[in-house]
Parts: sequence; structure tokens; C-alpha cells
Amino acid sequence: MRTSLSRGRLTTDVVLAVVFGLCCLPFALLGDAVDLVVLVAFVGALAIRRLSPAWSLGVAWAAAVLQMVALRDLQLYDAAVLGVLYSTAAHGGRVVKWAGLASAGAGAVVATVYLGVLKPALGGAAFIAAPGDAFGLTFLLGFLFVASIAVLVLAWTAGLLARSVRDSREVRRREDIANRERALVEYRYAVEQERNRIARDMHDVVAHSLAVVIAQADGARFAARTRPETAAGALDTIAGVARGALGDVRVLLAELRHDETDAPQPVLDDLEGLLDRVRAAGLDVRFAESGDRLALGTGHQIAVYRIAQEGLTNALRHGDATAPVELRLTWDDGGVDLEVVNAIRADAATGESHGIRHGIPGMRERAQLAGGRLSAEAGDDGMFRVRARIPVQPGRPT
Repeated sequence: MRTSLSRGRLTTDVVLAVVFGLCCLPFALLGDAVDLVVLVAFVGALAIRRLSPAWSLGVAWAAAVLQMVALRDLQLYDAAVLGVLYSTAAHGGRVVKWAGLASAGAGAVVATVYLGVLKPALGGAAFIAAPGDAFGLTFLLGFLFVASIAVLVLAWTAGLLARSVRDSREVRRREDIANRERALVEYRYAVEQERNRIARDMHDVVAHSLAVVIAQADGARFAARTRPETAAGALDTIAGVARGALGDVRVLLAELRHDETDAPQPVLDDLEGLLDRVRAAGLDVRFAESGDRLALGTGHQIAVYRIAQEGLTNALRHGDATAPVELRLTWDDGGVDLEVVNAIRADAATGESHGIRHGIPGMRERAQLAGGRLSAEAGDDGMFRVRARIPVQPGRPT
């Protein structure tokens, strides 16, 4: 198995392997050519231990077999086996990792048999029991096996521990990245929601105010010659509405510049002022409220106010302004039902008469965000009805 490795890390492995080889070279020179070949093989295995742990393990096995076939003694370069086993556990894939553990066990058995049996029998060795001493031979073989497997498995276990620490750090790093990305998404979502809210408020304020201004301006233009006093009153109304709209727009722009604002938002008590402005624009609004008014949250009151404002604005812009418009609030234990009913102009286009564009989707979204619902439809009787249900917030006292 080949693993991706940066050039810097590969260079480090090669340099360390060469340094290890130079340290072992004086001892290898005391032997013969086989020791030099085995040394070069172990140095190569160390150089590629992270680049390709599988090839590194294979080269190390080939070098060890060559050393045993030549009946060479233990050398300092045999310590390279520990680095190879470490890398199989730390950097190898699943198969190579467990192959490293199996190699540690098999290597301990092979080293015990080679050093305790074959080497003494074929070439003589320092580790040898007295002839006929079965207990001594058994003890020697047991000691060699325990020492070999302890050292080899310890190297493999150290690599596994390093791999676990590295994987844990990688998991934490990914979790941190995921948390930052999630926080960024939540922030962008909150910003988008706030922008949508401000856009709805901007539309409601501007659309309503301009509708009143246009209606008053049209009336003033026709009354200017015959009834100057009426035209002057209309101009006063236009000025007042424009000043109010300008203040509302400034509030919304302040919200765009700051995360929070202390500017007041419209509530149910502001409905009377809204009705006065609409009536001053020439719309005959008949307001009726039944039931005991409940204590709605600020957001729910804003929703009721803005839905009523948009419904009346649509009636002024798209409906028959000569016919009365009904605004009804019906309270019960669960919340309030709002209804705006206006006559449709006979010459109005279908889309215009329904007020479909930004207004109705905005009203529907406001109602849904408040936990309620909204419907807006034209009836066969020539009337356009906006019905909204705004519930009381759970847990809020009534």
C-alpha cells in the first residue's frame, strides 16, 4: 500500500535512514560483504517506511532472511526492524498493520529458533547451553522468545499508539472544522433571515406610505382649483405620511448597520394611527374587534400590525377605494383571527386585484413565523379576503 507523503517528510526519512546506516557501517565492516548488503537493505527499508510500509516490511524480511542464510551474528543494523514494525502500525493500511503484528510474532519465533538452535548447531554462537542440558536449553529458548517478542511487539504497539493519537487529533480537527462551518452556516442563515425581515418591513413601510401619498396627491390635483382648502389638507397628510415613512426607513437602515436596535416596533396599540392614515388617504375602513384582547408577544403583535397594514395597502392600491373596507379582529383563548375584506375594482387585472407580488407572500411568511397561517383569495362575490390566524405563544399568560 502506498501512502501520500510530502517531500519534506520523505527527505527526513531518507536522511535519518542514512544517518542510521553510517552509525552501523563500522560494525558491518567488521563482517563480510553480506553484512554490507544486509545493511543497505535495512537502510532502504527505513527510508521508505512511511512512503510504503508494505514494501518496507518486505525488504526488512528479505534482509533478515539473507542474514540468517549467511549465518551472520546479530548486528546493530538489526534494530532497523523495530522502526519498520513501528511504521506498519503507525502508517500502514489495515492489512499491513496486522501483517506487522504477525511479523512481530513470527520474527520472535524465527529469531529464537535461529539463535538458540540453528546458529549454535551450524556455526557456533555465544548463546548456547551445555550439551545434554535440556533444562538449560529450554530456559535459553524461552528467554530468547520472551525477549524477542517483547521488543518486537513493543515497537509495533508504540506505532499503534502513535496512530491512535494522530487519528484522535485528526478527529478533533475535523470536528473543529465542522463546528466552525456549522457556526458559519447558522450565522449566514441568521443574517439572511434578518435581511428578509428587514426587506419585508421595508416593503410594508414604503408600499403603504407611497400608496397613501399617491392617493392624496391624486385627490389634491383634482381639488386644487375648485377646493384649495381640501388640496392643502391633502398636502399636509402627504407631508405627515412622508415624514413617518422617512422615520421608519431610518429605523430599518439603522437595523442594517447594527446587530440590535432600541427603536420601537409597531404593536397593536398603533393600529389606530394606521387606520387614521389610511382613512386620511380616502379609504373607508370599518374596524371591528370582538373578544377579550390577549397579551401577545412583541413579535406576534408586529405580525398582526404588518398583516393589517399590508392588507389595507393592497385594498388602497388594488381594490375599489370607493367601497368600504372591513378590518376585523376576533379574539379567543388561543389567539386572534384577523380578516381584511375589500371590494375588487371592476377594471383591475387578475394579478393586480389579488395583490400578488411581494405583499401576500410576505404576509403569509409573517403569519407562519408567528406559528399561524394566512390565506388570501378573491371570492365569487367580487370581494378579496385576507384571513390570518395568529396564536398566543405557548406559556404566555392570557
